[in-house]
Amino acid sequence: MPATPEALAAILTSKVTVPHKIRNRLTQAAQFIENFKHRKSVVAFMSEAYQPAVTPSALHRYIAALPTLPLVVDAWYDNATAAALMGRANWGQVQGLSQSEYFGQWIGYYDSGGNTSSEEAAAGWGTLLYKPIGGIAPAKNYLVSDSDYVEVLTEIDIQTPIPPRVKDLRTGRGFLFLGCRFNDQLQRTFARQIMKRSSDKHWAVLPGELSRNESRFLEEQNITRIDMSLADFETALIHQKLAAAA
Repeated sequence: MPATPEALAAILTSKVTVPHKIRNRLTQAAQFIENFKHRKSVVAFMSEAYQPAVTPSALHRYIAALPTLPLVVDAWYDNATAAALMGRANWGQVQGLSQSEYFGQWIGYYDSGGNTSSEEAAAGWGTLLYKPIGGIAPAKNYLVSDSDYVEVLTEIDIQTPIPPRVKDLRTGRGFLFLGCRFNDQLQRTFARQIMKRSSDKHWAVLPGELSRNESRFLEEQNITRIDMSLADFETALIHQKLAAAA
């Protein structure tokens, strides 16, 4: 299952011949396929890539078991986080929608059973899973092509695509970023807009050398860097929990 934009681009371009210069560029490759093979082809190829069942990692399960978990933001297309939340009571999710498929509707709500839900119902959920670029389940929603992002980015500065419930839950709270890099403008833009009007202090697990853009973004957003691999962070976090329980 593709875990990076580059890996996903490789899968999409294995289905359709695209110009060599955009073969490794996910949004441009998806746009080419959408233009010449129809949007339905993009959705079909994305769904095929993420159809296999995903076993949540120990970190997914740890997060899903936290006693208080008001908001989880999952910025990828697989279903691992939702699968981990299945053992939790009173949760649901909200996903970003493509304007090419849902013109004028920016987000879709789904309860824990995968049924279409509403903003009013989401106000009563104890945990909200927010997938800003969509996901495989339950409705195969994907923001992936250039046109998808152009539509969202046109409105994101005024917060139109951000769900009202997310705006409420983020107020006064800090974010912990796991498995994210900020070396791409799209990632930085989404992170910046999702964090808007939240706390003034955040954290990110970011191993290895940072790019200039990443360093600048961390400083701009007052994000404290935790310089360790995600695997090491997972081990330390879960070990600490077990030690505390003992």
